[in-house]
Amino acid sequence: MHELANVILVTRGGLTRLVARIEGAGLLRREPDPADGRGLYAVLTEEGLEALRTTWPVYAGGIAEHFGQHLTDEEVDVLEQAFSRILSAAQEED
Repeated sequence: MHELANVILVTRGGLTRLVARIEGAGLLRREPDPADGRGLYAVLTEEGLEALRTTWPVYAGGIAEHFGQHLTDEEVDVLEQAFSRILSAAQEED
């Protein structure tokens, strides 16, 4: 859960509230981390995985339509490299 909060850039409290809503919808469940009893994993349920499979094409299409079509292949490569560095730096801060 801590790693997830860092990756999606929300506070732990914000993530807890978000996960509770998604869990209430039956799309994920929280499971204890076997290596650290204090930690939890957010695990997709079968319903959550199906929702992801259903919604991802729409989401990806929106990204392509609103952003991708305005970028050259070179610009996409630059953005990918930049975002990869940002993500790596965020993960190192943990």
